[in-house]
Order: sequence, then C-alpha cells, then structure tokens
Amino acid sequence: MSDPIRETETDVPQGDRIELNQRQERIIDLVRERGFVAIEALADHFEVTPQTIRRDINQLCDQGLLRRYHGGAGLPSSVENLAYQTRQVLNRGAKSSIASIVAAQVPDNASLFINIGTTTEEVAKALIDHRGLRVITNNLNVANMLAAKPDFEVIIAGGLVRSRDRGIVGEATLDTIRQFKVDIGIVGISGVDDDGSLLDFDYREVRVSQAIIANSRRVFLATDHTKFGRNALVRLGSVDEIDALFTDRLPSQAMQRILAEAEVELHVTEPE
Repeated sequence: MSDPIRETETDVPQGDRIELNQRQERIIDLVRERGFVAIEALADHFEVTPQTIRRDINQLCDQGLLRRYHGGAGLPSSVENLAYQTRQVLNRGAKSSIASIVAAQVPDNASLFINIGTTTEEVAKALIDHRGLRVITNNLNVANMLAAKPDFEVIIAGGLVRSRDRGIVGEATLDTIRQFKVDIGIVGISGVDDDGSLLDFDYREVRVSQAIIANSRRVFLATDHTKFGRNALVRLGSVDEIDALFTDRLPSQAMQRILAEAEVELHVTEPE
C-alpha cells in the first residue's frame, strides 16, 4: 500500500459539473484493486475522519461510480451503465484532451466511422476544423455537430434511435455500417478488462461497434483512465483488434505490456 495522502477535509464542488478530488480518485482505485473497502480502513489510509470518507463515498455512489455496502463501498453494477447525462460531464476535461490528440491523428479528407459515446462526441467537436471529412455515424449528437460544416459529408446509420443518448442501434444500423470501408473507425468503450478485453453494457451497441472495427482500415479507441479495470457485461473484442489507444493517463504496466505485445500505439495526454 502506498503512503497515506493527507488532504484537507473538503467536499466535492456541487452542481452539474462532476469533478473528483485526489482522494476520491484514489478511493475508486482502491475499490477496483480490492473489490471492497471499509470506511475505517479508508479513514486510516488517508488520515481523515470517517465522516469525510462517508461523504466521499456518498458522492461517488450518487454518481454511480461506487456501490454502497454496510461499512464501506464496492464496485458498481456490471450490467448497467451510468446515466448519459452523468457521463456527459464526468471527466469532461480528460475527454476533451483525449479528443484533441485523436483529432491530431486524423488527416483532412479522411473517411471515418464514429460510434456512440460521450468521448467520441468530444472527438467530433475536435474534428470541426478539419477539411473534407466523410463521416458515417450511429450517433445523432455527432451527426448534428459535424453536419454544420459545408465541406463535410455526414451519413447517419438507420435503425432505432434511443431517447436516452440519441444513439442508433439495430439490424438496419449494421446494414449501413457494412456498406462502407473507411480509413479510420473511432470508437469509445465502457470498460477495458485487465486481460485486454473490451467491454460494454448494451449488446446491440456492441454489435455496431464490432461492425465498425471490421470495416475500418485503422481503429482508434478513445477512452479515459477510469475505464481501465471497469466491469461491464458484454465483450466487444480485444485490444489486439485496435491500432491505437488514446487516453489521459498511462495504464498499468501490465496493460502496457498487453498493448505492446498487440502492437497497439499508445497515445497519452494529461487532462486540462
């Protein structure tokens, strides 16, 4: 165990913007390492009061990042994702930074797939200054952003529109994706398991992402550091199916070895 981190007993800022302080981020890391952590053990580790830890845990649980248990906290559900509105503001600075380095690797006049996700929506924003892009997407939010550029061509996949996030899924979506072979597929993910498996929550959404991977000459995975070690029910594939991973912090040494063995480019940036 690392040395305790002493911090002042301050609350997370309230409101729509979700920002985690250093202690709260470390609490999440410890839960992922151990599966469960007790309030008293956390209070000793960080040298703060149990009341401060309870406030931290309550805030993290309210955001869906942890699950309350008697005397402590454990991992959240592996079968249900966070609400879309929560994901929109969670780690927004990190996602924006990731989007910038993804966009830097996309040339003008390229053809792209962009899938459902709040990180891929940030990538779409970062691409707005490019020229001559051709984009096929099952994300209405992405389509709305990019269609404003007169020199962009945006194709929306058919299918069922989900009201919660304006994503499009279904057999018609797959039929659209399979009609194209693009330069770069840009995908987000809900979790990256310790063995390199790519995980998500919605089987229909996973099938679309699999079709994007199969029909892209290069695949870019954009994901912030909180997705490493996160559980989700549906297996999308493996990191050896992608060409480059873009994130905001270095993953574990074990994950770096997996990426290196799979010859996956690793691009890392610190959040703004």
